[in-house]
Amino acid sequence: MRITLIGAGRVATHFAKVLQLQHQIVQIYSRDLQHAQTLADQVHAQAIDQVQQLEPKTDLVIIAVSDQAISSVIQAITRYLPDNLIVHTSGSTDLSILQQKHPRAGVLYPLQTFSFERAVNWSETPLFVEAVQTQDLTLLTDLANSLSQRVYQYSSTQRLTLHLAAVFACNFSNYCYDMAKQVVDAEQVDFSLLYPLMRETANKATLNDPRQMQTGPAMRGDQNILNMHTQLLANMHRKDLQNIYALMSEGIYKRQSN
Repeated sequence: MRITLIGAGRVATHFAKVLQLQHQIVQIYSRDLQHAQTLADQVHAQAIDQVQQLEPKTDLVIIAVSDQAISSVIQAITRYLPDNLIVHTSGSTDLSILQQKHPRAGVLYPLQTFSFERAVNWSETPLFVEAVQTQDLTLLTDLANSLSQRVYQYSSTQRLTLHLAAVFACNFSNYCYDMAKQVVDAEQVDFSLLYPLMRETANKATLNDPRQMQTGPAMRGDQNILNMHTQLLANMHRKDLQNIYALMSEGIYKRQSN
């Protein structure tokens, strides 16, 4: 399959690297030509920074840009790619955003967190596909099956719900790790001492109902410990962490009390 990627960021990079193992990456487009060139060199593709340079003889065009840019991108490229299957990789953007501008529209969404520094285990990464036309859905499903053992045909509404859950499970939990590091850094305590606890918490949450695995002073209603922690944060002059601590503790207590 001949594939063009719109974007040269983290998602585009990971997609390009895995797809080029089985397919031909024709072009990498980015408004920043140097970014496009950096990725293109890794997957033996052409780097471009003008939509007029898009090659129409491709089987699939993957838009891997920020959610807010998807609408403007499809508007800019569809006139140059009138017959191509064009998909986005967003968890929260409705298929209709593409469908309104282009007849062959679809979604190829990986439920994963991407960074330049770490490789992704694609075989275990859930992939979600959606398409306007039946034959395009089949094509995307086959492509996704070549990458992952976990492929699902989800609607835009289902995908949005999943993306919201992912923000809680990934983005918010990582921010909790960041806050934990800020607390121990204040007294020069080794953050790595928390690693076994972090790993065990994640393991329990994936093997059991997270609600049943909840522990800690808020779950127990231990007001003495809650007050002690709150005072410590006040002494650190971290009103921001104090507010988050209070809000999350209240949420945990109410959840366990229901």
